Amino acid sequence: MLDRFAPAYRSSWPRPPRALPAARLGEPPAGARVTVAGLVLVRQRPGTAKGVIFVTLEDETGTANVVVWANVYDRFRRAVIAGRLLRVTGKLQREAGVVHVVAETIEDLSPLLDRLLEPGFRPDGTRAGDQP
Repeated sequence: MLDRFAPAYRSSWPRPPRALPAARLGEPPAGARVTVAGLVLVRQRPGTAKGVIFVTLEDETGTANVVVWANVYDRFRRAVIAGRLLRVTGKLQREAGVVHVVAETIEDLSPLLDRLLEPGFRPDGTRAGDQP
């Protein structure tokens, strides 16, 4: 089902394969299994959240909110703590107008960021804030 929501464009940004752009998280139905990817903007672990970690990812289209339960954190601790570019697969959740991806698997794709340092890399000039 994920392929149905795959981006129809290619940009010079090193887009992780099979990742749904954040701007399109409103399209799949609640409960759908989706994959999002982006730069880690924020990691929050509130003391009142009983071990839950909230991660905000940003791609070229916007942000995605990720909920990481304690048992998932235990399995993917290194990626959650140290990853700069993450790909997260999980269930889409909508509550009170807020969209979250409840993480099932987390991959650290930070090595893809090395492409930005390659001599031939030319950014297309698109920024998340420029998107409609």
